[in-house]
Amino acid sequence: MSAFFSEVDLIEEHENILGRRAELLEQMKRHREEMRTERRRQMKEREEAHSRNTALLQDLQKIEDHLKGRWLQLPNLLLLETKYWASVEESLPAWEHFMLGKGPHPTDGPAHPPRSAKQKVGTAKDQGLPPRPKRRTAR
Repeated sequence: MSAFFSEVDLIEEHENILGRRAELLEQMKRHREEMRTERRRQMKEREEAHSRNTALLQDLQKIEDHLKGRWLQLPNLLLLETKYWASVEESLPAWEHFMLGKGPHPTDGPAHPPRSAKQKVGTAKDQGLPPRPKRRTAR
């Protein structure tokens, strides 16, 4: 008789396990569908954002082209821009030397006396500011 009860208990436990398994499978199925829906929503949002960004970039390019066109129509602007960049390229080596600490300030040439820090006496103290640092000499 006890074998019969234990077999009945086993059958009931087996049915419980099968019920829980079916329940878990259903939960997994729902979760998988939710994940697929979420991925589809994210892909759609990503595509919409990409479209918006592309449209914005195109609009910015149009605006930039329009502004360039307007500026180039001004007389002598292209000539001034060319001269400016030529001047920058010409003075770049002197500034590089100065910025690396290997030479004097580019405006401290033979035609220009070395610049000195000018400070009014008492100005820094009156305003609660620290005094200006002294100019360092090139090494």
